[in-house]
Amino acid sequence: MKLVVAYIRPECLGAVKQELYAQGLYSMSVTNILGSGRQKGYVEMYRGVATEVTLLKKVRIELCLHEDDVHKTMDAVSRGATTGHEGDGIIYVVDVLESRRIRTGDEL
Repeated sequence: MKLVVAYIRPECLGAVKQELYAQGLYSMSVTNILGSGRQKGYVEMYRGVATEVTLLKKVRIELCLHEDDVHKTMDAVSRGATTGHEGDGIIYVVDVLESRRIRTGDEL
């Protein structure tokens, strides 16, 4: 099993979900987060004072799935999250050593 973790722009969440649903991938966890990367942030004016915003709003999507589905998942997330600008996001794939369904105790 693999854990696919994607960090994307919040406004792209709907498009990413549609792409994942089209591939038959429905089980996911979604979390609103703050972070910084190569995009670095921006400066905004608030009541005449310049404020540097270095932590940007992002969405973290996690999907735990079989190894066969990893590439179609990565492709679906990329299609839904691409705007062509810096800060579109990143996808990580991590090995899952064990998993167990809480309700039944089944090993997955």
